[in-house]
Amino acid sequence: MLVPVVAGAAPASAATAPQVSCTSGKAGLAAKLQKDITAALATRTGTVAVGLRDRSTNTTCTLRATTSYDSASVVKVTVLATLLWDAKKTNRYLTSRENTLATAMITKSDNAATTSLWNQLGVTKVKGFLAAAGMTQTVPGSGGYWGLTRINVTDEQRLLSLITARNTVLSDNSRVYILKLMGNVITSQRWGTPAGAPSSVAVHVKNGWLQRATRGWRVHSVGTFNGGGHDYTVSVLTDGNSTMSYGVNTIQAVAKVIHRDLFPTATAASRYAPTTTPKEAYVAVPRG
Repeated sequence: MLVPVVAGAAPASAATAPQVSCTSGKAGLAAKLQKDITAALATRTGTVAVGLRDRSTNTTCTLRATTSYDSASVVKVTVLATLLWDAKKTNRYLTSRENTLATAMITKSDNAATTSLWNQLGVTKVKGFLAAAGMTQTVPGSGGYWGLTRINVTDEQRLLSLITARNTVLSDNSRVYILKLMGNVITSQRWGTPAGAPSSVAVHVKNGWLQRATRGWRVHSVGTFNGGGHDYTVSVLTDGNSTMSYGVNTIQAVAKVIHRDLFPTATAASRYAPTTTPKEAYVAVPRG
């Protein structure tokens, strides 16, 4: 039985603020998650959206699921998925050049590689993939500004679901390829949703960070996690952060309680703790 649980995410403005909503097929888990996610965000400023889905326990949590954010580099997963979806239509493998660009785009968040693939595909193909994937609220950035693609938690979770389970949009080989690259992200970019994940869990992540003149830093993290009896995806999108590090810390506060609630018996020593402080050197809004 799914037991819905809802609690205020921001007590100071509980009357109007969106609320964390969780359901679960496991007794007590929804209540625990909503309480702990709410507490993790209670003292944080900015606007935070959260999505969780665990197939193993039929658990979901959402907060601001339809609020739109500038994508920053999180859109690079969509770019890669579009490339693979398009290649599948003509039953071809990626070229050596495409493989090199895709690897740099995901594992190192390389902007030039992303611009090359974005320009190669064109917005029409990106929109074609979004329609096929059911990502109806994602709007590609115009004028080559892929980092200003508008995204929300609902569509990011839908994308992660396509990557982690068999479907007719992405081939099995494509899904394995995407997960391989997301599993090989460089150490300095493995912050965010992996924070607190037990060592028994396979981690795949892609992050994004972008500073603009209004609403401060956009800092996002999407991840997939599999192992220890769980198969789950997590998306956390934020803006209104004073610094990049502030946004990272907000995301990691949410991630830690999610992993802890799904794996309550895992020892602290076994949990993943990012050791490299993210650098605020990136990014001007990219364009092709």
